[in-house]
Amino acid sequence: MNSSPVIMGILNVTPDSFSDGGRFNGTDIAVSHAINMANAGAGIIDVGGESTRPGSDRVSAQEQIARVGDVIRACRQRLPQSVHISIDTTRAEVAEYVLDAGADIVNDVSAGRDDPDMFQLVVDRQCPCVLMHMLGTPKIMQDDPHYDDVVYDVKRFLLDRAEAALQAGIADHNIILDPGIGFGKTREHNLQLLQGLAELAATGFQILLGASRKRFMGSLCEETSTDNLVAATCATTALGVMAGVKYFRVHDVRENHQAAIVAWAIKNS
Repeated sequence: MNSSPVIMGILNVTPDSFSDGGRFNGTDIAVSHAINMANAGAGIIDVGGESTRPGSDRVSAQEQIARVGDVIRACRQRLPQSVHISIDTTRAEVAEYVLDAGADIVNDVSAGRDDPDMFQLVVDRQCPCVLMHMLGTPKIMQDDPHYDDVVYDVKRFLLDRAEAALQAGIADHNIILDPGIGFGKTREHNLQLLQGLAELAATGFQILLGASRKRFMGSLCEETSTDNLVAATCATTALGVMAGVKYFRVHDVRENHQAAIVAWAIKNS
């Protein structure tokens, strides 16, 4: 990695996200939170209108647009131009609407599999696209997930999706790969993927890590409240910086920004 790590602040405008569902519904409170995250060090604000927590149900494109459209438009007006906005969606219809409204990154947890129009949209807009690994769908992904070798299997999947993106015409510098911590993985799978981050970074693609407040860390720390997993998340951020991860999708921006800055300084000392 030849440039400093970037913090992606999570802005869920959903009623049912696993850690902050319902907290930022409403344009004013959502935009205020986005501004606070930008001031705390976020280089990207990731806005989502559909929960992908384990067991969650799908939300229509129209409902997603209703939830995120005004928020993204207002964020673009009030955030510095240096702060990017990403849309967390698997639907090209949603992505197209909010790219017009001011977003400039697509974060697709299906890695382009849910909607055959997504890759062409990314090509047309020449925007970065996050491709994430997920086993199954959010509804069933935690139903006894199995891998022969989780690091190899996830890496192979991500490289296959990256190749599909390249074949569709997406530039390699616009492809960001996310191992999908907690998406169809047991605690041991998550730990093995975190241990193998350097192997994923060695693929040459930019890597995004989304381990923020994940419940598997709570099981390690004997902590039941996800709000109390800030320090645990910072540990994964520091680890990720040392392994070559570029982007960190987190709820607690200031703390993880500090962890990334210190880890980056150590890495380059």
